[in-house]
Amino acid sequence: MLHLYSWNVNGLRAVHRKGIFLEWLAAAQPDILGIQETKCHPDQLDDALRAPPGYHTYWASSARPGYSGVALYTRREPVTVAAGLGIDAYDLEGRTLVADFGDFVFITAYFPNGSRDHSRVPFKMQYNADFLDYIDALRAAGRPLIFCGDVNTSHQEIDLARPRQNRHTTGFLSIEREWIDRVVAGGYVDTFRARYPDTAGAYTWWSQVTGSRDKNVGWRLDYFFVSPDLWPRVAGAAIHPEVMGSDHCPVSLILDMDGEE
Repeated sequence: MLHLYSWNVNGLRAVHRKGIFLEWLAAAQPDILGIQETKCHPDQLDDALRAPPGYHTYWASSARPGYSGVALYTRREPVTVAAGLGIDAYDLEGRTLVADFGDFVFITAYFPNGSRDHSRVPFKMQYNADFLDYIDALRAAGRPLIFCGDVNTSHQEIDLARPRQNRHTTGFLSIEREWIDRVVAGGYVDTFRARYPDTAGAYTWWSQVTGSRDKNVGWRLDYFFVSPDLWPRVAGAAIHPEVMGSDHCPVSLILDMDGEE
């Protein structure tokens, strides 16, 4: 079994200073972990955080200090790792890591936020479109794939506590939700929702301003998607709201890879 996790840590150094990250890593023991919003460059980290024992780590950092960034922690060494989609507008913000493990491709991504005034919605939608083109090309080449991360969109009304009040809020705009419709129509499986189609109150992000986590007034913004050829291997999918330290909580996926060469 492969245990995969994704977590928007909202600043890796911050969650580490709280005494949480390495302790959680030791307890959860993910085989592969995708992190979003690292807000750092690996040179800014001590060895314990940059390269924990037993893990290979890879980084895509933003050119803008203290902003965005993704990382990969993996026990299993990938064949190759690429930082970015090959498009400077996104890659300079450190939004994507693509790891080829041979039998599948694993992508951790921090999808853009549309901004409160919607000024970044066009940028977000262009990233989303180019990301879908990228993964579709991998699938067309016969590659099974997994992508995870903070998609910054709740798909259905069940995926946020107050859908009616947020219809005009980025993260639940029709144009954003329709992109996930296209992902699902293309055969990619939202692993948590596919396993738990009627589970309400399952959120991965809560506003820190309003103290909404205590009341579980949240949004499901973080996902694991798999290509249809990997769906039969999915043995578990979960959300971990008990894990503190960030305004997001981790999500996880278990893959049964028994019988692989």
